Amino acid sequence: KDTILALLDEWKEKQPPELGKPAKKKDAQPNAVVRFFRRIGKWLRDLKSEAKKVVWPTGKQVFNNTVVVIVCIIVVGIFVALLDTAFGFIRGLIVDLV
Repeated sequence: KDTILALLDEWKEKQPPELGKPAKKKDAQPNAVVRFFRRIGKWLRDLKSEAKKVVWPTGKQVFNNTVVVIVCIIVVGIFVALLDTAFGFIRGLIVDLV
């Protein structure tokens, strides 16, 4: 099977180009503007295909996550306030000693 395909590929390469159609230049590239817009088009197609794969959270999940974040912010805020008060008290004691 592979030898038949190899022979067929060889035969196709040896065939002259079709009449009325110019031979394709293998090393010719489109100009920079065309390449730029092709890249943008490819990027948009890739973006669309990736966006289809996204699994969005439900409203309940969003609510629960929001509550967790708010609670964590409050806990960290209280911790920082306690540290600030403690260090301020310690600084006050040191200043009074000196």
